[in-house]
Amino acid sequence: MSDVISQLDGHVQIITINRARKMNSLDFAANDSLIEALEAFADNDEARVAVLTGAGDQAFCAGADLKTYTMAFAKHSAPEFRRKFTDGYGLGGITRGLKINKPIIGAVNGYAISGGFEIALACDLRLCSPNARFGLQDVNWGFHACDGALVRLKEIVGLGNAMEFVLTGDLFDAQHAARIGLVNRVVEDQPVLDAAIQWAHTLASKAPLAQQLAKDTMYRVHGLTMDEALKLESMSFHNLAFSEDLAEGTAAFAEKRSARFKGR
Repeated sequence: MSDVISQLDGHVQIITINRARKMNSLDFAANDSLIEALEAFADNDEARVAVLTGAGDQAFCAGADLKTYTMAFAKHSAPEFRRKFTDGYGLGGITRGLKINKPIIGAVNGYAISGGFEIALACDLRLCSPNARFGLQDVNWGFHACDGALVRLKEIVGLGNAMEFVLTGDLFDAQHAARIGLVNRVVEDQPVLDAAIQWAHTLASKAPLAQQLAKDTMYRVHGLTMDEALKLESMSFHNLAFSEDLAEGTAAFAEKRSARFKGR
């Protein structure tokens, strides 16, 4: 049975980490499979939005399979380990190195811990089940987050809340996650994956080129001055000005009908 299952539902790509027996943690093979699934999503013009989740209801992803990584530490010298495991993609690809300009929704069911939490942070939107638990437990074992949490978390929840995650190693529940803006919403009335897929289909009905350029701009403005950021935003809008999607959108508005976007 595949460690990662990827299936296309209309314009929505559903990607499932399928290692429930291991709390959906990622060994090297599963990590490579997840990267391949995400690369295929990025390259498929029919796939406009992705939903990323974990099999079962116990865990979204418990991060890296520590037994596998501990063996790698023992096998390689520090420079060799750095070249092999830290200079390339981060965990799952989307945490470092794999840039995807399409929307990705994380459907968090159960535990999202350490590297699994970092994969959730690398998604653009997050829904969670009431039993979701989030944490960066790295400091309990002698290291700190290395796949984006030290960079992304404070941008999402603010510095003080991020510091609490990073320095304590504590687990936080779904209601706390919603309160600090870590998740967009807690799904109480249906399975979180169903809600995420429904939301993904709604997003997939919108103008894909506009979504892609907007996402790219929102991430690229980090670290720029206000003037630089505003100029980048304006240039991105200009790139939409002569697109087929913009012409279709304005025509649909004038004709009082739903737009039929093609991503061109």
